[in-house]
This record gives sequence, structure tokens and C-alpha cells, in this order.
Amino acid sequence: MPAVHDLCARIQNGFRAQLRSISVPDKKMNLAICNALYREGFISSVTRGDHRGPDKEFVPNTPENIAMRRLWLELKYRQNESVLRRMSCVSKGSRRVYMNVEELQRFLAGQRVDFVGGLKIGEVAIISTTLGVISVHEAIACNQGGEVLCRIW
Repeated sequence: MPAVHDLCARIQNGFRAQLRSISVPDKKMNLAICNALYREGFISSVTRGDHRGPDKEFVPNTPENIAMRRLWLELKYRQNESVLRRMSCVSKGSRRVYMNVEELQRFLAGQRVDFVGGLKIGEVAIISTTLGVISVHEAIACNQGGEVLCRIW
């Protein structure tokens, strides 16, 4: 879970500083969450690279270069205001939050589920399912429950 907290903090700090692009460690979970953010329209692009910047051509990950590999995220703004206002973790190391499809539907409708307040208009939740890391809308459409990783607005 610390990787999810770190990713949320890095993305949120990048938007607050109004950076054009940021880099995060190249990990499977980070890539999956960033792809979900891309599909939901919160970021413009996700590119692999190293500490110097995005790769111009494909470079495979090897044991020799794995420590220097980064994901470069192109942040999205509309009229000089960030598209993403806030990104916070729901599941924590001490308390993981799992929801089945019925609970996800109530959560999406704005109702409180256990310790988690319902989503408001414009909010999106990222869920880790057996199909991978997807948004709450995709999870309900695929009839999948899972762990609620974070919420974005």
C-alpha cells in the first residue's frame, strides 16, 4: 500500500505545483493506476522513461536498468486549472477496504458503505479487481468487486 500513497502524493503535488509532467517509479501497480487515470481523463499521457525524461523509442526493462526506470505522466489542465483537484487513498495498510458489486453501486450512488463516505458528483474511485485496476464504473459494468484503492476529484 505505501506505493499507492506515494503515487497519490506525487500526482497531487504535481498538479498543485502546476507542473506539465511528473515522474513516478515504474511499478506494475503505478502503471495500472495511471492507466485508469488516463482512461478517466485525469491525465493526458503515460510514457515510460528514465530519470532524464521519457524514452524516444522503446527500451525494455532489464535487471541492469530497473532502478532507473520511471513512468512519465503528462498532467492535464483546463483554462490553467488542474483537472484533478484531489487524490486520496481509501485502503490503508492497517485497514483494507473491499466492496462487492452491490456495495460499489451504493458507493457510486453516494451512500456511505462501512467507514467510507459515498462518491459525490465528479468523483471517481479506482478499484483493484481480478480483472486488474479499473474505475468504479468499469468494475460495476464488469460485475466485479474488489479493493477500493483511492478516490479522485
